[in-house]
Amino acid sequence: MAPAQPKPPRRGALAVECGLLALAGVLQTLAFHRTEAWLLPLLATALLAWRVQHASPRRAALLGLVFGTAWLASSVWWLFISMHRYGHLPAWLAALAMFALCAALSLYLAAAMALAARWRSQQPIAQATLFAASWLLAEWARTALFTGFPWAGSGYAQVDSPLAALAPWLGVLGIGAAAAWLSALLAQSRRHPMAGALAIVVLVALALLPRIEFSRPGRTLGVSLVQTNVAQDEKFAAERLPETLQWLAGALDAARGELIVAPETAVPLLPDQLQELTPGYWPTLVARFDRADQAALIGVPLGDYARGYSNSVVGLTARAGEAPPYRYDKVHLVPFGEFIPTGFRWFTELMNIPLGDFMRGPRNAPSFAFRGERIAPNICYEDLFGDELALRFAEPATAPTMFANISNIGWFGDTIAVAQHLNISRLRSLEFQRPMLRATNTGATAVIDHQGRVTASLPPFTRGVLEASVQGRTGITPYAWWAARSGDWPWLVLGIGVLAFSAARSARAARDARP
Repeated sequence: MAPAQPKPPRRGALAVECGLLALAGVLQTLAFHRTEAWLLPLLATALLAWRVQHASPRRAALLGLVFGTAWLASSVWWLFISMHRYGHLPAWLAALAMFALCAALSLYLAAAMALAARWRSQQPIAQATLFAASWLLAEWARTALFTGFPWAGSGYAQVDSPLAALAPWLGVLGIGAAAAWLSALLAQSRRHPMAGALAIVVLVALALLPRIEFSRPGRTLGVSLVQTNVAQDEKFAAERLPETLQWLAGALDAARGELIVAPETAVPLLPDQLQELTPGYWPTLVARFDRADQAALIGVPLGDYARGYSNSVVGLTARAGEAPPYRYDKVHLVPFGEFIPTGFRWFTELMNIPLGDFMRGPRNAPSFAFRGERIAPNICYEDLFGDELALRFAEPATAPTMFANISNIGWFGDTIAVAQHLNISRLRSLEFQRPMLRATNTGATAVIDHQGRVTASLPPFTRGVLEASVQGRTGITPYAWWAARSGDWPWLVLGIGVLAFSAARSARAARDARP
């Protein structure tokens, strides 16, 4: 039987429908920083799935665009702060740029919903699978294309839900697709009560099933995580910089942990520039850790005009002879922050922010080895890209035993971005079953164990040092194994395969319905 065609919409119905879906998109955002509200995104997406199932492809595309734009705009509105407060863009232009970015990224969801409507099925599981595959392709595109911006990916809202059990198997994209599949089943509950019952059974089963430990415990390491709490507009201010550097040096000296971690650009100047401002500062830091009892990972820019510059982490510890210190250079650079996309220099010149084109580090960087542990740094939003972190697990013998996220999100003020980034790191810990150390400028500075639980933290927007302990882990999760070899490309193949099957089935049904 050919799929039933939607009825023409009544006058005024479209405006009401778009309003409801915009509200659903906004409400979905709540669970990205208040993760106990994990059911809300399932219900919001169920509303979208229900309306798409009864819409024409063109109408479904509009609904997807409205839902996606409201979802992203309410999730990343803090970009306005970085452009207006710190970049000094006019408020109207900063708001317009933020909204345009969210709308452009939502075009993926718009296209996905059009395909889900075009090849709809009257069979509940087939329709749910088609919706989930379309949703998956939209999220894959947002993650992978044009350097990717997967912030507020739907899987992050499920870090405390039963679906979190899928993390070491499927990763965040798989969790998002599973959530979309359940939402689509819930959307069909009125006509097919068993579809809604199946969704509930799956959630209960995932909640009750025991979590499998793919990783094994290692040694316990004492850590000191530094939170500098420097306002972004004061970070490079000449009148404040000496006091900031003095406090950092004192905090590093007083730290009791075996491993000390300081945030992204905790030292905001190149070593040569430091020498001019505070002679001997950098050599003193290097000498401070040139002994076996402590080590430090410190965020600092490196490079020079001739070779280029990098956003880096330097590892300081006892060195054999004249061996250079450990160095990690950021790989996944931020558009408009660390490199200028082609054709957009005019836009960056409107902002009063020191932007430039940084060098990228190697994609599969070695870990920092200390006391038998292998600590893998990642800088700022690099922990959004699980497929890139998975590359470090290609060789089990050199795989990280823990991660260290070194961030500065002071650009975004006292906003939901702090909690969102913490939950992103928690999801990475679940995927790889590795602890994550977070040393940040303004928060959230925390220790996350291999099960995604925050075991110690500092209050955001305070200055201090978090003294805690962390247990390294060895072993490989299924997700780490397959993502290290193929990245997230299997999701693209799976999504396209489901859509191709749905298109063929729909075409066959249309042929059979002809007289």
